[in-house]
Amino acid sequence: MLKSLLPIMIEKDEDGVYVVECPVFSGCYSQGKTMDEALKNIKEVITICLEEKENKKILKDYHPKELSFLTLSYA
Repeated sequence: MLKSLLPIMIEKDEDGVYVVECPVFSGCYSQGKTMDEALKNIKEVITICLEEKENKKILKDYHPKELSFLTLSYA
């Protein structure tokens, strides 16, 4: 299988836990006490997600031209 580049969002919550999500797949999220642990865990979840035929098709068809992530200050 070819390597794919997937967007990952990581947020540190109020308890200091890193919550990580791969928005390409529905329900693909995990967490960890450290960023390294969170990344290890999301890789495992992505592997599980890719056991589903629908997600394999999503990955096959996923070819973004550009990705951006911005933080908006809202008051």
